[in-house]
Amino acid sequence: MKAVAFTEPGGPEVLRVLDLPEPHAGPGEVRVRVKAAGVQPFDAAVRGGWEPPGLVLGWPRVPGNEFAGVVDEGELPAGTEVLGFTAVRAAAEYIVVPASDVTPKPAEMPWDVAGGFTAGTQTASIALEALELRAGETLLVHGAAGSVGAAAVQLAKLNGAKVIGTASEANHDYLRELGALPVVYGEGLRDRVAPLGVDVVLDGAGGEALDLLLELVRDRNRILTLVDHHRAAELGVLVSKSGRSAARLAELAALYAKGDLRFLVRRAYPYPEAAAAHREIETGHGRGKTVLMFP
Repeated sequence: MKAVAFTEPGGPEVLRVLDLPEPHAGPGEVRVRVKAAGVQPFDAAVRGGWEPPGLVLGWPRVPGNEFAGVVDEGELPAGTEVLGFTAVRAAAEYIVVPASDVTPKPAEMPWDVAGGFTAGTQTASIALEALELRAGETLLVHGAAGSVGAAAVQLAKLNGAKVIGTASEANHDYLRELGALPVVYGEGLRDRVAPLGVDVVLDGAGGEALDLLLELVRDRNRILTLVDHHRAAELGVLVSKSGRSAARLAELAALYAKGDLRFLVRRAYPYPEAAAAHREIETGHGRGKTVLMFP
């Protein structure tokens, strides 16, 4: 099979299309012919040499931890269209995962959306659950135009919360469409946000902005950072825990199918252009999700 892979850690330039042996499904597993795979900072970290806890990775390594495609072997009927999650190996023509790690793809969901849907929406759902966001509270989403932030805005609104979203001015109309009150980040952020009365913070930027937001919420258990993991214990704030499941993913996909959860794909790259896709996500700018497409 063709796979996006690398034989040594490094920048986006280490990614190549390699011919690797096809995997096959064993008991309790499915093999999926991948149609699309999301690209995100997690993948860039793996490419740079980071090994997710609990995994022992050989060489060559294939990044990618979310995918969508068609089952052709294993516990589900051949031809079943699914979306699913893994830790690595999704950026390839075939992937084998436990059957419990996929859920049927709604007919209303295009392949590019399905390929990038899993990580951002589940991360947002898990984070809001950890924050115990309640109806009537005001949530500040810092970095609200990305895939996680945009999902969090919408899920919070569906749960009856008010939402403030920080983003560059170019993304403010987009955030208004999602139901958030947009605020530009940068100098003066605290003064712009403080009068609005924030109860809960979901931080997607970290650094100095997170330090400023700490002053707005007394209870540090109502602040969760998605990026400043190394400082979270020192600051006393939450980090996102594991909690991805096919059941959670199915609920989120159903919201998409009903039109209650929008999901924007910023750009879909043919898989041979994986290096360009990784360069784009490492800029840290832009709205929506980047995905790789397979034939």
